[in-house]
Amino acid sequence: MHMEHISINEIEPSAFGSDIDRRGLSEPLGTTDLALNRYRLDPGERFSGGMHAHMDQEEVFVIVEGEATFETMDGEVTVGEGEAIRFASGEFQSGKNDSDGEVFAFALGAPRDSEDVRVPQDCPECGHDNMQAIPGDDGFDLQCPECGAELEG
Repeated sequence: MHMEHISINEIEPSAFGSDIDRRGLSEPLGTTDLALNRYRLDPGERFSGGMHAHMDQEEVFVIVEGEATFETMDGEVTVGEGEAIRFASGEFQSGKNDSDGEVFAFALGAPRDSEDVRVPQDCPECGHDNMQAIPGDDGFDLQCPECGAELEG
């Protein structure tokens, strides 16, 4: 693989099930070990659907403009312009624009392909404290990683 040079503004926005401005840069750049997305969030918009953790990927959010609020299991953390926040593999978080202005941010994840995403919901069968999100026809279904019980999203 060799150097790639792209214009972020020429990348088509795409977001799962929403109309936020999320531009995936991994494919156009040909990254093999790093997931990279650029977000522009209007007031009230979220980086993702809700509280989740990547069990197989660490994430870093770099706030280029504006101020983002991240919900964690320990409370909220505000990350301002020129600041960054890192979440370890398995650490639950959900980010949003709680301000009155736009937020521009880069989200980086490594390794690139995360296949084990969890939500902090108890299994109705065995009580395990998180459920694995499995891509389905309409968003995500949930499956217990301990007993295999399934819930449709």
